[in-house]
Amino acid sequence: MLLLDCTLRDGGYVNDWEFGYDHIIDIYERLVSAKVDIIEVGFIDERRLYDVNRTIFPDTASVERTFGKLGKGHSMIVGMIDYGTCRIEKITEQKESFLDGIRIIFKKEKMHQAIEFCKQVKSKGYKVFAQAVSITSYDEMTFQELLSLVNELEPYAFSLVDTYGLLHKGDLQMFLQAADEGLKPNIGLGYHAHNNFQLAYSNCIEFLEHPLNRRMLVDGSLYGMGKSAGNAPIELLSKYMNDYCGKSYRVSQLLEAIDVNIVDIYRKTPWGYAFKFYLSAANDCHPNYVTYLQEKRKLSVKSISEILDSISPDKKLSYDADYIEQMYLRYQAKECDDTADREQLKELWLNKEKKSPFLLLGPGKNIDVQREKVKAYIEKFAPIVISVNFLPDDLSIDALFVSNAKRYVQLSRRLLQFLPQVPMIATSNVTSAGKPFEYVLNYSALLDEEAWIADNPLVMLLKLLGQFGVKDVFLAGFDGFHRAETANYINENMEHEFTREKALQLNKDVEASLKRLKPGIELHFITDTLYQL
Repeated sequence: MLLLDCTLRDGGYVNDWEFGYDHIIDIYERLVSAKVDIIEVGFIDERRLYDVNRTIFPDTASVERTFGKLGKGHSMIVGMIDYGTCRIEKITEQKESFLDGIRIIFKKEKMHQAIEFCKQVKSKGYKVFAQAVSITSYDEMTFQELLSLVNELEPYAFSLVDTYGLLHKGDLQMFLQAADEGLKPNIGLGYHAHNNFQLAYSNCIEFLEHPLNRRMLVDGSLYGMGKSAGNAPIELLSKYMNDYCGKSYRVSQLLEAIDVNIVDIYRKTPWGYAFKFYLSAANDCHPNYVTYLQEKRKLSVKSISEILDSISPDKKLSYDADYIEQMYLRYQAKECDDTADREQLKELWLNKEKKSPFLLLGPGKNIDVQREKVKAYIEKFAPIVISVNFLPDDLSIDALFVSNAKRYVQLSRRLLQFLPQVPMIATSNVTSAGKPFEYVLNYSALLDEEAWIADNPLVMLLKLLGQFGVKDVFLAGFDGFHRAETANYINENMEHEFTREKALQLNKDVEASLKRLKPGIELHFITDTLYQL
């Protein structure tokens, strides 16, 4: 039974492999001192330039530049290649390399080409590890086909990689039994877990508790550092293997490495079990789908789960941003006949428009910071005031426009104080929790299909007013998005999480949508805004 550490490789997903040279060396030397059997020192990826502070290398020669002067102790040193990211020409002969072996990960659809590549790597003298990622994507017949290819290769080891942490105990045993029965006895069998279901450590124990008549490898990382929900913590695995498998790893060295090199990274960018990783695992899909839908900030968990459940099986584990956007829009586009409601609103508003302009209120911080300016405008011009997806504290409104199901749920308690005095106008993707909405509008008819965010609520309401023939609209509380560390909303529950770059992208997207509404509608901002029209 062999223990493999993948901190410097899998952990690099957290920090873009930028551990810093001193930390890289300290982690490596402590893993050697801990007597870890196999140490994976990083990715070999020719798309990246050599950086002394990172554990991702353009070729095998670059590994030597970082680690060449260090000892190996009793550890085997390996690197990893994601098949297709490194040509064979970038790999030197093993006798000229610091690496003893190379692990090669590949997806099901590329297994034939990847195994041929593995043969080329093996011919250069390396111990080759064939790593089947997303193992849960294999059916029985395809898995047997893969085992046949692996037998032709005769690698040092073949590993089951549970990329999205989907395996439960019974499923793991099924794959292990099939692999043990199907592989030649000289081929090792490994297991790489992820923690989406909080099962990484317990599944590794399940693996270790059933010894096979072959070499067995179990992967872990310091403090579980790794992609998404993280990996099995190597400090736990080493202690277990010391206690129950007759091993003698120096756990104290691993703990020192965590304290000195890993904890500060965790404080800045935590990993591990999280709600979104549970949702992805529960729906057998790529976690980026969950992230994409959550970032919409418009869907309940129930709605997100329903969308994830409807993803085509061939798309589940291969993330496709365009595909999930179409799934989202299709889910939201609950069609309804809104002819009567539109006519009633048009008659109500346009009769008043001769005397009163339209004022739309948004939830930006300036609705609070510049409240006196807003109040002064309302007192002077007596506009028709429509609030968009939020309720202001001390401003009277004539209607509430709701296009966001999540915001509607957050407003439920306060709505009891306003209804029935304030009419509610909802788009057809929002379901009422109590009495029916006064007006329901067809969601899909208000989308801006040219936009990145097709269902921006301000744009949807302006599109409705434009269809009614309204020429001038005044706006307050539509601030635009600031960089991530700056609050954008008066209510912290409404905040998004995004980078400065994404904030700028959102602003430009809204600006483009607003410009497309011209010359039909002229917009006038009462409060300060980042939108440049």
